[in-house]
This record gives sequence, C-alpha cells and structure tokens, in this order.
Amino acid sequence: MDSHIQQLVQTMHDTLGMTAVVTAGAGTQAVTWLLGVAGASRTLLEAHVPYAKSAFNHYIGREPEKHVTAEAARLLAGNALGRAIFLRPDTATPVVGLACTATIVTDRPKRGEHHAYVCAWSQTRLVSHGLVLTKGARNRDGEEEVVSRLMLNTLAELLGLAGRVPSNLLPGEGVEREEIDLAGGVARLLAKDVPFVGVYAHGRMRQGGIRPQLLLPGSFNPRHQGHDGLAAAAEELMGQPVAFELSVANVDKPSLSAEVVLGRLAQFAGQHPLYLTNAPTFLEKARLFPGVAFVVGYDTAVRILAPRYYGHDENVMLNALSKMRELGVRFVVAGRANEEGEYFAAESLPIPTGYEALFIPIPPRRFRLDISSTALRAKKHKK
Repeated sequence: MDSHIQQLVQTMHDTLGMTAVVTAGAGTQAVTWLLGVAGASRTLLEAHVPYAKSAFNHYIGREPEKHVTAEAARLLAGNALGRAIFLRPDTATPVVGLACTATIVTDRPKRGEHHAYVCAWSQTRLVSHGLVLTKGARNRDGEEEVVSRLMLNTLAELLGLAGRVPSNLLPGEGVEREEIDLAGGVARLLAKDVPFVGVYAHGRMRQGGIRPQLLLPGSFNPRHQGHDGLAAAAEELMGQPVAFELSVANVDKPSLSAEVVLGRLAQFAGQHPLYLTNAPTFLEKARLFPGVAFVVGYDTAVRILAPRYYGHDENVMLNALSKMRELGVRFVVAGRANEEGEYFAAESLPIPTGYEALFIPIPPRRFRLDISSTALRAKKHKK
C-alpha cells in the first residue's frame, strides 16, 4: 500500500467519525485500503457494491435517468448516510455516507467518456467531485486507483482531516467540486432570512421559488413506514409526487434547534424532498404554499376542524378554513385505527357545511394508518 494512503487511512481510523460506503462501477480499491489498515472497524460501518443496474436502482429506491451522474452519486451518498445513521454505535458519533458511481475501462470499447462522480454526505453538508479520465491513458487498474484516491480524499474532507493522498491526475485532467451547505441553509431559516428551505432527495437546496403541489407535514421524530405508506397512497390517488414538510417553529413549544433539524433532515437524504419552514399552523403553511394539497392523517384532520384548537371559538375556526379555501389548499386525509382496532374513516370527519371540498378522503383499501411517531418513541423508551 502506498505510504500516503496508509497514513491517511490510519488518521481516519484514529479520528472520531464513521462511514457507510456504496460504490458502483469503480472505487472498490478505496474499501480495500480502508480494510487494509488496522482499526478499520472504527471507521467503516459497511460497504455495498450494487454493480448491476437493478442493484443500483434497488439501493436508491428508484431508477435514475442515468446511472453515472453527479445527481446519481448524491442519491447513493444520501442513502448511505441513512444507513450510517442507522448503524452507528451512538448518536454522538458523526457519520458520513460516501458514494461513487463510475464508468471506466472494461473488456470492450466504450463510446462515451470514462468518468466518475464521488459524493460524501454528512448531516451538515455534502461535497461532490466529478472527474473525466483521459481515455486510453490507463488500464482498468490505473483508472480504478485514481477513482479510489478521489474517494479517500472526499471522505477525508467530510471528516475534517487536513491530509490528502496524491490524486495522480494526468495533464488536462481536473476535478470539479460542488459543496452544499445544509447547516447554512438551516441557519438562514432559523434566522428567518428565507421563507423556507427545500432540500431535494439529491441534496440540492432551494430557498424560495418553486413550491410543491402535494405536501405531507410532520415532526418526523422519527420518520417511519406510516409516513412512507401515506405518501405513496396520496401520490397514487392524486397523481402528483409527494414532498414532506417540517416546521422548525411550534405553536406552544420552543423552536427546534439547528442540530435537531439537521438530524431530522438526514432521515430524508437520498430518498424524498423535505421542505423546512417556520410555519407551525396550517393557515401559515397555506400562505407559504398556496394551492398545495396537504397530506394528513385522521387525527391531524380532527385538530384542523376542532374549535378547541382555535381558542374554543368556532367562528375563528371557520374563518381559518375560509382563508385556506381562498388560498386554494386542500387536505388529503387517511383514516386511522386506534389501539383497540376501531377504525375512523376520513369520511366520518365533522366537516362544516360548505367546506366538504377541502377534504379528500383516502379510501382504506389504499391505505390505513395504524402507527404513529409517538407510539414508536414510547416503544423505544420501554426498551
């Protein structure tokens, strides 16, 4: 092993921080190097090699337009981050999802470029590198080594290490770098400098501008299969993709800290878009996203329609419903079963006359919600 590589890997093993690695097309040498220096268990949580396109698609839960792009690398890294968060020994251990997707020398001529995209994603930021290799200048082992060196350097950057290994690039070759500052976006939202921050599944951020058409709000503490099932049912019913929404502000509680927000945001990395807002009430959300359809469970819909949540004043409630109707919003509602197994259908909601069109029921044959974040937290606490 090259002395520079051995030294950097040893520094990684001696530094607090762990990674889950996924690599497709090239980059497996980086995993070998991580395992080849004593102490690998302090750094490497797991490594996946979804080499076939079917395996790649299964890992990220979708089929990308192309498999060797910067966006595909970020989707891989986001899912690797999710795996790292799940597998890390404790919440104090910082983790990184490291990913590579590449096409390099093989046993048949390739018409396109030989290139690689590497991404490392932590809870606070992500860094992507793109590299086009000079075609015909190296054999497969040579291209594999260059890509793997890029992976080590990218991981070192996200772990906050100063050291790097020589890139071994040829004249005319260069690395294009992109950084997305998730922590900075959250800080601007908490300071109320922006109306909202949208973070796509591939990590790119939007602060204002394009708004979602179908939005599932929640606290996501934690995100669970009920959220995903509800989103899938709403997408099927409405024919629109679902985004999720987390308000950092609460009606009767302190605002969420940046650390908490970043932790909940990481649950969606590589999988779904999440909009972060300062809008704790549905009327505030409606003003922020006019024309949107909110996806909610039965209990949330009951609160929207209960005067006690409006100071026990029915007129205030009706006024809020009227304003939301004027803003063009609707509510897509799933029924709910309680602990005794009694099912409450969305059709049974006490909707005031004239406001029926605001609520669209999800038929129970499509989805029924029998799980909640509160129940999951209570179950975890008992353990």
